Amino acid sequence: MKTVAFIPVREGSKSISLKNIKPFCGKPLIYWSLKAAVETAEIDEVVVATDSLVIKDTVKSFSFDKVSIYDRDKLNAQDSSPTESVMLEYLSKSNLSTTDNFILIQATSPLLSNKNLSEGFNLLKKNDSVLSCVRSKRFFWNEKGKPLNYDYKNRPRRQDFDGLLMENGAFYINSVHNILENKNRISGKIGVSIMPEYTAVEIDEEDDWIIAESLMKRFILKSQNKKSVKLVLTDVDGVLTDAGMYYSEKGDELKKFNTRDGKAFELLRKANIKTGIITSENTKIVERRAKKLKVDYLFQGKEHKGKLSAALDICKKINISLSDVAYIGDDLNCYELLSNVGFAACPCDAVEKVKSIPSIQILNCRGGEGVFREFVDSFLIN
Repeated sequence: MKTVAFIPVREGSKSISLKNIKPFCGKPLIYWSLKAAVETAEIDEVVVATDSLVIKDTVKSFSFDKVSIYDRDKLNAQDSSPTESVMLEYLSKSNLSTTDNFILIQATSPLLSNKNLSEGFNLLKKNDSVLSCVRSKRFFWNEKGKPLNYDYKNRPRRQDFDGLLMENGAFYINSVHNILENKNRISGKIGVSIMPEYTAVEIDEEDDWIIAESLMKRFILKSQNKKSVKLVLTDVDGVLTDAGMYYSEKGDELKKFNTRDGKAFELLRKANIKTGIITSENTKIVERRAKKLKVDYLFQGKEHKGKLSAALDICKKINISLSDVAYIGDDLNCYELLSNVGFAACPCDAVEKVKSIPSIQILNCRGGEGVFREFVDSFLIN
């Protein structure tokens, strides 16, 4: 028996243009749902159904295992097209067995994790299909002024109130047979997989986007990345500085640093995370700045060996791997190292080749504007 995850995305969107590939927490929105599906052991294949060449190219750029593209019919990619229509279209053309499992995943639910999906599969053992929900402890009323889920004369305390289960749209699991027979994503005896309350948000409007990014940074990114990051490295020009070259009347070279970045180094020290600066330049300015910041490792003028080699030297000294390293860089000489570390990021004004690295987090700040602090805040719990 095979399990296929199905993620339908289309080019058109009334509220947010090409929202499925718009940057969300530094990566295209669809990246997060794909990542969750790919990292779920129970899923054998992930199919992205799209009518868009640009979405197709974006998905391919991730180089995820288990992912394939299905060219959906444009007739089933309209504003009025129900999701079931593209599901049935794909199933009618696929070679899936009727006994195979089929899981619908929404690209607009980036807070989904592989843990959530595995919990859903565990429920499938005792049910015909499964859907994801969150527990809402809100009090609901109808338009006639009647309460729907509580007695207002005996208002319960939140901790004593079960509330209601609300679909969050993250995923639905069923068998191919059931979907073809019932023409619906869920059927039969339905199991409810309860996800955390913060996953209730779905991205349909601009305001949803802002809220979802904030929740992602608070509940997902910080907890995931803090566990693995043991060393934080940074470039200088274009990251700690604005990449500008300043000269005094006497010809002295000057660089402008941001004090917020200095605070970030202090926060890392308090968290017992090692720090390092790797730069191709070799200047007293950077040496003095590194000393003031109490940076653990400073590599200057390593162009002949490359920044990756310098990072490997540090890793060897403290007995860690590159997967334990977080690095922020902005230019071509940072590309190799950014492509190999566990957690890569760049300023929003980095060169396009750097921003095209599939796993990179594109930050909101420009170089020299506190982007290193933003980088550290994205994974470090203060």
